[in-house]
Amino acid sequence: MWHRLDAERGAAPPASASAPFDADTADERIQRSLFGEILDWMLVPLLLLWPMSIAITYLVAKSIANQPFDRALDDSVTVLSQQVREVDGKVVALLPGAARDILRADDVDTVYYQVLGPHGEFVDGERELSAPAEDDKPPGSAVQFRDASMHGAEVRVAYVQVDLRRTSAARGASSEPRMALVQVGETLDKRAQLANEIIKGVILPQFIILPVALALVWFALARGLAPLVELQQRIRARRPDDLSPIESGQVPEEISPLVRSLNEMLERLSQTIQLQKRFIADAAHQMKTPLAGMRMQSELALRQTSQDEIHRSLEQLSKSSESATRLVNQLLTLARAENQTPRATPFVPIELAELARKVVQDWVPIAFAKEIDIGFEQPGHPVIALGNAVMLGEMLSNLIDNALRYTPSHGSVTIRVRTDDERQHAMLEIEDTGPGIPPNERRHVFERFYRILGSGAEGSGLGLAIVREIAQQHGAEIDIFNNPHSQDPKTPGSLFRITLPMERPPASSEEFD
Repeated sequence: MWHRLDAERGAAPPASASAPFDADTADERIQRSLFGEILDWMLVPLLLLWPMSIAITYLVAKSIANQPFDRALDDSVTVLSQQVREVDGKVVALLPGAARDILRADDVDTVYYQVLGPHGEFVDGERELSAPAEDDKPPGSAVQFRDASMHGAEVRVAYVQVDLRRTSAARGASSEPRMALVQVGETLDKRAQLANEIIKGVILPQFIILPVALALVWFALARGLAPLVELQQRIRARRPDDLSPIESGQVPEEISPLVRSLNEMLERLSQTIQLQKRFIADAAHQMKTPLAGMRMQSELALRQTSQDEIHRSLEQLSKSSESATRLVNQLLTLARAENQTPRATPFVPIELAELARKVVQDWVPIAFAKEIDIGFEQPGHPVIALGNAVMLGEMLSNLIDNALRYTPSHGSVTIRVRTDDERQHAMLEIEDTGPGIPPNERRHVFERFYRILGSGAEGSGLGLAIVREIAQQHGAEIDIFNNPHSQDPKTPGSLFRITLPMERPPASSEEFD
């Protein structure tokens, strides 16, 4: 009776397994305050820009302070240049003593002046005041400015060249240009004082405005995030069993997507809870029958005095306990299948032929006891698919159990592993020679506790529901057909086909060709 199983059509390599992802070893994300995050992004640039603003303000203040003092220097050097003459071929500065004292007098700054002849010879003023470079001398009578140092202090110098021909031309002097240099310098104390006054007038108000701005930013953030706090309080105030949608009309537009996502999650959670409640109710209802039978048979056995009657009651009690045990096991399997997630048990490459062979071997004794011919067929190459080996084995076991329950004695059940022509999909097929499933019943047989009327076979109605749940989690499709190899029209049989995406083998493995 056990045929085709030991016929080797090609050695199948064992399925490779990859190490599951351990979520506990993942890096923990540090929770950050949204309030603090926004506050950082607003205050850090503000505090960085504030010193830059002070520096720019200082430079602007210095530029503003230089303008009036430069104009005063311009006037001084212009007046001084008008007093320079050439008398008897000698350059002189016709400054009266009072004018010299006025030019030098200043309460804060020190003023220096200097007159040099056409050949750079000293005429009048301060000898230590340096002369400008030849390239920096102004053309004609234009006044120029430069920075220099005098007695270790920085000075601002205005200088101009004076054409001496205007005085010597009347005496018949040569027409060649003879240029004298006139300079007036001033220390920078008054300029620094004015710049400091401007800085104080600008910076001091900022020391008041900055804390006020920080307080306003803090208040604005607290006010802007208030809807989140209110939403948090509303969610905390809910009863544990309240899964109604959260009202999104009172939240800002930016938070509406979050509220919609929460409502969608609550809806899914509500549906899951409803399914669990229905599942528990159905399970409790289904458990009543075997438990009531066990209680009735045990009470009957206690009242019996004949050993034969007691024996029959114990046999019925054993059958009822077996039925209850199977129902409980299938309920646990279905609950485990529904709660299975790829994250909890990641899918790995599985060699389906090897997996199916092991499952079929477990069912050989049961098929032998029922006098059913069970067979196994596999291709000559490995069939690799991603999945969970335990759950796929449970799915195949339920399909084989279903086939053996509905196949009469001396019938046959064939389990087949194959691929499509392009080797893009793996297929698990279970053929039987039972009564078959009418087309109008095929969409209902996967429902929980659904039984076809008049079938007469024992069962809980959960086996195919488990098959559907595991197939959906593996992205597989389930199809039901009549057995194409059945010869008896009264027993068309059934063909269950599970189609799974196939994992492509490595290109370097020649034995996969």
